[in-house]
Amino acid sequence: MALLRYESQVRPALVEGDKEYHQVTEDICRPVEAKPGKLWWIGFLISVAVLAFGILSVTMEVIYGTGQWNLNKTVGWGWDITNFVWWIGIGHAGTLISAILLLFRQGWRTGVNRAAEAMTIFAVMCAGQFPIWHMGRVWVAFFTLPYPNTRGPLWVNFNSPLLWDIFAISTYFTVSVLFWYTGLLPDLATLRDRAKRKWRKMFYGVAAFGWTGSTKHWQRHEALALVLAGLSTPLVLSVHTIVSFDFATSVVPGWHTTIFPPYFVAGAIFSGFAMVQTLLVVTRKVLGLEEYITIEHIDVMNKIIVLTGSIVGIAYLTELFMAWYSYAPYEWFAFRQNRINLFSPYGWAYWIMMFCNVVSPQVFWIRKMRRNLMITFFMSILINIGMWFERFVIIVTSVYRDYLPSAWSTYYRPTIWEVGFYMGTFGLFFTCFFLFAKFFPVIALAEIKHILKRSGGNYKKKMDEIEHERTEEFAEQHGHDHGA
Repeated sequence: MALLRYESQVRPALVEGDKEYHQVTEDICRPVEAKPGKLWWIGFLISVAVLAFGILSVTMEVIYGTGQWNLNKTVGWGWDITNFVWWIGIGHAGTLISAILLLFRQGWRTGVNRAAEAMTIFAVMCAGQFPIWHMGRVWVAFFTLPYPNTRGPLWVNFNSPLLWDIFAISTYFTVSVLFWYTGLLPDLATLRDRAKRKWRKMFYGVAAFGWTGSTKHWQRHEALALVLAGLSTPLVLSVHTIVSFDFATSVVPGWHTTIFPPYFVAGAIFSGFAMVQTLLVVTRKVLGLEEYITIEHIDVMNKIIVLTGSIVGIAYLTELFMAWYSYAPYEWFAFRQNRINLFSPYGWAYWIMMFCNVVSPQVFWIRKMRRNLMITFFMSILINIGMWFERFVIIVTSVYRDYLPSAWSTYYRPTIWEVGFYMGTFGLFFTCFFLFAKFFPVIALAEIKHILKRSGGNYKKKMDEIEHERTEEFAEQHGHDHGA
C-alpha cells in the first residue's frame, strides 16, 4: 500500500544530501558569518565603480538638462524609458516566485525565493529612478505625489502616465519590501543568537524585532505572509499592465495595441526568471549552496521560461497580424517598414529580439538542456538582451519616423551619459546584491527546514526504501493468497 504524502516520490529531492536541521543552519549561515573572500571584494568594487560612473552621468543630466541625452524632435523617449520598463520587468519574478507559488504551496520555491525577492527590490529601486530623472527638472518631482490639500486647488495630473508609474512602483516596492522582510525575521533571529561579535548581535537583534520563535510569533508570521502574498498576486498583473498603458492608451502607430497588458506581464515574468537564473547559477557556486539550489530548481524555472517565452512569441505574431489585418496604413507601415524590414535603420533590432526571445528559448524543450548549467547561464543572459531589445523596438522604432517624412528624425544613438546612467543602475543593482549576499542568508533558512522532512534527499531515500519493502510484502502476501 502506498503511503499518503503531500509530495510525489517521483519528484527529485529539493534538498540534496543527508541533511539534519543543524547542518542546514551551518551551511546557510556560513557565507554570512565568514569573512568576505577575494571574489566578493572584486565583484563588489567593480559594482561600486560602475555605480560611481552612473552617479556622474545623472549629475551631468541634472546640471545641463535632458539635452545631454541624444533625444530629438521625434524620439522623445529613448534609452531612459526603455531601461525603466526593462528593470520593472526583471522585478516581476521575485513576487511571482514568492507570492503566487506560496499560495499554491509549491515546495520548490523555498530554495530560490529569498534571492528572487531581493532581486525584485533592487530592480524596482533601479527602475524607479528613470521616470524621476526623465522629468529634467527633478526638483519638481514632488508634483507627482497626491497631496492636494497643501497646495489649494492644484491637483496632480491623473491623465499623466508618469503618475500611474509613480503609484504602481511605490505600491509594488512597499509590498515587496514587507514581504521580503517578513520572511527574513526568523533567519535574522538565528543570526542574532549565533553572533559572536557585539555589533553583529546588536545589528541582527534590532533587525529581528524581538523574534523568539514562539508559537504566537509563528502563527502571526504565517498569517502575515499569506496576507502579503494575497496583496502581491494582483500586483504581478497590475504593475506591468499599468506600465503598458503608457503606450497602449496613446495613438502612436506601434503603441496603441490592446494586447500590450498581458503581453507585457508575460514578458516581465520571462525576463525576471531569466535574471533569477543568472544570479542563482553564480550564487550557488560561489557560496557553495549546490545542495539547496539544486538542478531541480534550475529545471523547473527553465520550464517557466520556455512557457512565458512561447506566450511572448504568440504576442509578437498577434501584434504583427493585427497591424496587417486592421488595414490602417500608418500602423502597418510602423511594422512593415520600421520593424520587420531587415534593411530599415532599426530592422536589425527587431530580428535580434525575435531570435533571443522566441527562437532561442525553444532549446529548453529538451530536458538535458534545461538541466545544463552553462546553457542555462548563457540563455538567461541572451533572454534579457532580447527583452531589452523588445522595449527598445517598441519605444524607438514607433516614434523615430512620424506621419510626415519631413518630420523623420536622424538615426538615434545614445550619448555616453545615457549609457552611463544605464550602467550605473547595474552598479546599484549588483552593489546591493553583494551586500545582501554578505549580510543576509541568500536562502530562506526556516522554509528550507520546513520542507526538509518532506523533500530532503535523505528523507526521500528512506521513503523509497519503506515503499519498496511494503510493495514486496504486498506482492508476497498476494502470492500466498493466490497459492491458497
